[in-house]
Amino acid sequence: MAEEEIGSKEQAPKSNRILFCYFFIVLLLGLVAIGILVRAFDTAFVERETWMKVAESQKRPNRLIYPSRGNIYSSDGKLMATSVPCFYLYIDFNADCYTHPTKKWNSLDTLLKSKHNGIDSLSFYLSRKLKDRTPAGYKNYLLNGLKKKSRQFPVCDGKVSYSDLKEIKKFPFFRLGRFKSGFYTREMVERQKPFGTLASRTIGDTFRDIDPKTGLTKGKNGLELQYDTLLHGVAGLNSVRRLGGGWTNVVEVDPVEGMDIRTTIDINIQDIAEKSLLDMLKKIDAASGTAVVMEVATGEVKAITNMGRIREGVYGEDTNHAVADETEPGSTFKVASIMVALEDGVCQPGDTVDVGNGIYMYKGARMTDHNNHKGGYGRISVEQAIWYSSNIGVAKTILKGYEKNPTKYVEGLYRIGLNEDLRLEIPGAGRAKIRRPDDTVRYWSKTALPWMSFGYETQIPPIYTLAFYNAIANNGKMVRPIFTKEIMHNGKTVQSFSTEVIRESICSERTLNMIKDMLLGVVEKGTGKAVHSDFVRIAGKTGTAQIASGGVYRQAGHQVAFCGYFPADEPKYSCIVVIRQPRNGYPSGGTMSGGVVKAIAEKVYASHMSFDIRDMEKDSLAVTLPQPKAGERGALEYVLDKLDIEADNDSIETQWVTAKREDGREDVELKDIPIREGLVPNVIGMGAKDAVYLLESVGLRASLNGMGRVSSQSVSPGSRVSKGQTVSLTLK
Repeated sequence: MAEEEIGSKEQAPKSNRILFCYFFIVLLLGLVAIGILVRAFDTAFVERETWMKVAESQKRPNRLIYPSRGNIYSSDGKLMATSVPCFYLYIDFNADCYTHPTKKWNSLDTLLKSKHNGIDSLSFYLSRKLKDRTPAGYKNYLLNGLKKKSRQFPVCDGKVSYSDLKEIKKFPFFRLGRFKSGFYTREMVERQKPFGTLASRTIGDTFRDIDPKTGLTKGKNGLELQYDTLLHGVAGLNSVRRLGGGWTNVVEVDPVEGMDIRTTIDINIQDIAEKSLLDMLKKIDAASGTAVVMEVATGEVKAITNMGRIREGVYGEDTNHAVADETEPGSTFKVASIMVALEDGVCQPGDTVDVGNGIYMYKGARMTDHNNHKGGYGRISVEQAIWYSSNIGVAKTILKGYEKNPTKYVEGLYRIGLNEDLRLEIPGAGRAKIRRPDDTVRYWSKTALPWMSFGYETQIPPIYTLAFYNAIANNGKMVRPIFTKEIMHNGKTVQSFSTEVIRESICSERTLNMIKDMLLGVVEKGTGKAVHSDFVRIAGKTGTAQIASGGVYRQAGHQVAFCGYFPADEPKYSCIVVIRQPRNGYPSGGTMSGGVVKAIAEKVYASHMSFDIRDMEKDSLAVTLPQPKAGERGALEYVLDKLDIEADNDSIETQWVTAKREDGREDVELKDIPIREGLVPNVIGMGAKDAVYLLESVGLRASLNGMGRVSSQSVSPGSRVSKGQTVSLTLK
């Protein structure tokens, strides 16, 4: 027991020492913690301003990271608009490195005296790279800027690319950096269009400068403006901080690149439309013209071109006339008037109307047809009024049904969708303006109804007229014209645009079929004969309108148009061409605008149309007998013999023959071509070689146009031969 008591007494002082040490350590740590808190409070609040200044000295102002603007593509993925950075070069000759030299650095001395980084070396490199001044010229130019102490002295007149800038930054003096040379750059974004003027106004433009506040490029017009918020992206944020004795870029916020737009434009069709329109504008010396090609079923605009005279003989893309011009449409509007009348039972295609001598007075106003100087058309049918584009015929038809109730006529125009808002994607697009009799803004005159019926008293942009004709081609279904197929980001589709139906049917099927027949009649029998093609069947309507200037017609020239679709039997594309103020030739919607439509249709048909072999009839793959050409008898008989085809030549007496094979017959019948001395022979049906030989054998010359057989000859067979006369042969 005694030993245990002694042990306890020895352990007590030891435990006390441990407790004391522990208490001391805790107290010390507590005091340190309090000291830290006091110091932190002092730093955060008492010395806040001082430390904020120190922190700011360790970094430079944040800079925006410019995002790349999205690209614009054609329907098949060809690049139509893209952004390329470019740089303007400057020297600040009034920077601190010039005005406040130090013992360690003097920019002025370096520029003027340095052998490797001086003005002589710099001038030599700039001259060799930019090639706009000699080395001596650059030296004098830079010394002039130095003398003026210019803060924004341009190194050169133009801009340079990013790759050029990287090279220039390594030039003598510039390679010393901005803070020792005063050299700096201003970045701009140049929007480039690889296909030049193709659909340029519809694609649009951008402003050149990057907005310094947002770091973004801005769209100016067209699709560039419409989709600007998607195309320009979102700027990032970059800070420059001092780390480890040097300055380091730190990306605070990553930029978001702009989205891409895939349009409905087909580059091939666009090229065809632009060249066809341009050729006609130059030929007739017109002030401006527009052409639009639209896919019937979808409403996708495949081509849109707007050309205006820049100077004599030179044309370029100008105002987007196709969507912006609110003009009186002229005779293309007659189809809408007759459609309304047919729907309301006012007339039938075969009903007749007396247009007299082509001059008609109504309420004291003089109405004329284009052939009034030839005595007019007299009594014609309603469908002929469309074929021949008779103002009087259409006006009298509309007056018969709506003279006492013009509101019903206007409501009919609204009913077929002519006044519908198409909500086009192009900023600044116009709208159809068809006024009503109760319009309080514009006075409804006594002559408003008849003149409206043939395309005056209204303002309709060309693309609205096209949408109406497209509905006719689309079996009555009106669709909204669209310019964009999809919006993409990093190659993935973000939003796609599908066909939007505006009207399921603009009229009854019966009326629609009547109108289609009339539009075919225009091309086959009427004012659109010049549009007729042997390669693709086209249907449509011509239009010619006088342009009003200061409320007076006849002073500002004419606007000519043709609107239609092709192929007429199974329409694939609709097309409108409007030309303003032609100087050469008689203003004609058929030969001028219609000529452009014909050229577009034939070239598009040749390059785009195809058929499915599965749609062919089974018998179409069977071998059929060839149809031989007319020509020299011996050659024909030789060919037929080699093909093992029997020739019926019992009655042949002359050297030159025609060959004909009737359906169902195995043999080919040969008939004489009579050749009479002193008379022009008939070479129709012959090949080029035989036709030329025969004509030259009687003293004539021949010029050829086309390929195949002779389909026509300029000098009629049987005419008297004039030695040396040239006969033009058309081959098909």
